[in-house]
Amino acid sequence: MQPELRARRIGQLRVDGFLFKDHNGNGRLDPYEDWRLTPVERASDLLGRMSLQEKVGAMLHANPPTTQSAALPGAGAAWDFTSLRELVLARHVGAFLNRLQAPPTELARQANELQALAEEGRLGIPVMLSTDPRSHFSHSQGVSVAAGGFTQWPDAPGFGAAGDAELVRAFAGGVRQEYRAVGIRMALSPMADLALEPRWHRCSGSFGSSPEDVRALVQAYVAGMQGGMDGLGPQSVVSVVKHWVGYGATGPQGFDAHNHYGRLLELRSDGVEEHVRAFTGAFEAGVGGVMPSYGVPPPGLRMPDVAGDIEQVGMSFNRQMVNGVLRGRFGFDGVVISDWHVTDDCTRACIEGAGEGQRPGAGDIAMPWGVEHLDKRERFAKAIQAGVDQFGGADDPRWIVSAVRDGLLAQSLIDRAVLRILVQKFSLGLFENPYVDENAAASIVGRSGLKAMALDAQRRSLVVAKNAGSVLPLARGRKLFLEGIDAQAAWAAGFTVVERPGDADLAVVAMRTPHELLHPGHFFGSRYREGRTGWLAGDADLERVRLIAAQVPTVASVYLDRPADLAALEPLAAGIVLHFGVQEEALFDVLSGRHAPAGRLPFDLPWPPSTRPPAGLAVRRAEGLSF
Repeated sequence: MQPELRARRIGQLRVDGFLFKDHNGNGRLDPYEDWRLTPVERASDLLGRMSLQEKVGAMLHANPPTTQSAALPGAGAAWDFTSLRELVLARHVGAFLNRLQAPPTELARQANELQALAEEGRLGIPVMLSTDPRSHFSHSQGVSVAAGGFTQWPDAPGFGAAGDAELVRAFAGGVRQEYRAVGIRMALSPMADLALEPRWHRCSGSFGSSPEDVRALVQAYVAGMQGGMDGLGPQSVVSVVKHWVGYGATGPQGFDAHNHYGRLLELRSDGVEEHVRAFTGAFEAGVGGVMPSYGVPPPGLRMPDVAGDIEQVGMSFNRQMVNGVLRGRFGFDGVVISDWHVTDDCTRACIEGAGEGQRPGAGDIAMPWGVEHLDKRERFAKAIQAGVDQFGGADDPRWIVSAVRDGLLAQSLIDRAVLRILVQKFSLGLFENPYVDENAAASIVGRSGLKAMALDAQRRSLVVAKNAGSVLPLARGRKLFLEGIDAQAAWAAGFTVVERPGDADLAVVAMRTPHELLHPGHFFGSRYREGRTGWLAGDADLERVRLIAAQVPTVASVYLDRPADLAALEPLAAGIVLHFGVQEEALFDVLSGRHAPAGRLPFDLPWPPSTRPPAGLAVRRAEGLSF
């Protein structure tokens, strides 16, 4: 069946009554241009036509330069197409991470402009556009993007709280439609990492702490994002499951492996298979990509199908874990994409932090954990030999080219990696039509139907942790004092909002898991939420609740961007409702009882070891109260 062909600079050929795109402009139909052939056949033909430089360019997944100076590479509202021309046409870079924040129409326009630029290349190979998650409430530099105009769903633990795989599949399917509308064809998600340490910043990206629960929800996400369980097709967005493997096994303080001080994992030989188990749902769903973790395994780590101790290098450099377990045991033959900047040099500021009065910058981002002693050429070679196909945050092909020409790296490994990358582009139909409808983007992204689904997901994710004296549900017409919550939402829900706590029947106060700024001199440490997750006497938020609760029964609405220690809050609040990102409309739907609370904790909440949680307080996984 004739597919739709769209191009701006590439001509067409008519053969056997069908139309084809003449990507290389030679006036004849070459096998890679023939959509009647399989993706593997087409990719094999194209691979044979590519130079070494073009092949290496396909292995680079770069941060596009932007017109604004930004703390994070690729962030901003518009790409710098003058600089992009060099990357696409001279360096042959084949993939880019889209971190732009702009209206959907503008995102679509720039994606189309980039694809038109790629058409000018010798072989007319389209580029791949990816994104970090941009559909949640939690976001932070380097791991996610603010939702902007995209539909806003609960953070990943909220889906763990709802416990419904079909809800996750519908969520991912909705995100897929929005991504495709703006030209994004690869999602650097989901996280199959287990949330085991409450102080870990990335808890907000995990579905929870149970390997089996995470496995099921990850499988549903991949199926929704790729459009089914049978791998990639023209309607798919490639799902990249991450971070292989054990990223959630952080050190004792929960420090993240983006940072030098958090690079060492605390995996155990008797527990590592739990982390592996969480990924198996993605493999069962035919996931297209896998991203290895930054983290370094501890000495003496053993696995049943690996000879000897696991090498103490970041997972992108770990042949045992990638070629051995991932590709060997599980037969994964998709694209392995390194996490960002694993081959860059970690500067003194990267290791020790910026000096007093100085703010760490983008030049201090590098995560070559375990291979710091190698030069860049050797790092690329080691990662490719370990099984990596593409390098996140890399845009300079000379290191890999040099490694091949100097005999450090076999040409066959390059060919194998590039073949996998090309097969995905052919499977997605990018060679026939890499363009999107710019005018339709605004009507697809953030459309009312998806927003209604997301609002329902927010309702279903709420967890009632305390309801002393059946203070909930709230009856319509009651007088509320609000702190940190939109009064208009309360009025719309049928409540009366008063100005002083003493005039109210009940107070509702918005809170968030506490954190500390422990590493202000490090790029990610200065931006991530670290440290304790409980309130201490004298904390402004806790004293605010204490003052209000002394005048009127108070319900605390706590945003769990990390698992919170409720010990200091519990005696003050008559009710505690936990959420993972919620709009006030959904919050009041549950507080009022219009929607019954059904969420269950996706992970344990920390509690002081010297005491036991009081009766009637939910702090353990799968706990939650109902009215």
